[in-house]
Amino acid sequence: MQFIDTHAHLNFSDYDKDRDEIIASAFKNGVKYIINVGTDLNTSKESISLSKKYDRIFATVGWHPHDAESYDENELLKLLDNKKIVAIGEIGLDYYRNLSPQNIQKEVFEKQIKIAIDKNLPIIIHDRNAHNDVLEILKKYNPKKVVFHCFSSEYSLLWKITEKGWHASFTGSVTFKKGEYYSIIKDIPDDRFFVETDAPFLTPKPFRGKRNRPEYVRFIIETIAEIKQKTPNEIAGITTQNAEKFFLLTKKLD
Repeated sequence: MQFIDTHAHLNFSDYDKDRDEIIASAFKNGVKYIINVGTDLNTSKESISLSKKYDRIFATVGWHPHDAESYDENELLKLLDNKKIVAIGEIGLDYYRNLSPQNIQKEVFEKQIKIAIDKNLPIIIHDRNAHNDVLEILKKYNPKKVVFHCFSSEYSLLWKITEKGWHASFTGSVTFKKGEYYSIIKDIPDDRFFVETDAPFLTPKPFRGKRNRPEYVRFIIETIAEIKQKTPNEIAGITTQNAEKFFLLTKKLD
């Protein structure tokens, strides 16, 4: 079984002591590709560096809402020259922690959406306690390729995004909140979702509470397969095909 971890942060300090071993283990244990996600200037640069070191790692660049006050558009545009970049993100709004003022979050979010559209890149959304504003801003610009990373267990939001042709991505949360996610996973169209670890966070059962690893995507797949009454191999195939098409991964390797 092969699968794609569509959202990880392997550049974080959690992996400083054994990063190469974690990545090697991932590729030995079913991971086809990893998308490493930037959250500000430094982490975006680190993601690009990882993608240059490993053929099967891709990068994204962007300013997370927590870091909106440090946004530098000129620096973002400079980063976009690298061919291993597959998306802008993670970007969006976070009204739970409000580490940046909401007006600045929205301003930076809109600026990055416009760049993504101009550069024909997908958008990875961080949305926490900000559904209405996130949707309002997205609908204002109507980008074609959007994925709501770490999708929450809110059924009404699912239909608002899938009717626009956008995607949801599921983390290890589905393994320890299976009941909350049951209807969402059961009903989401097969061509509208991915799987991700958000490593080092949200480690699935049976390793919950420990540091996450890209190879643990298999436990997310197994839970989704159980709910959708499919085999894990079928879900792995579906999510791999969806991610490759959405992020144009094969073209990025040409």
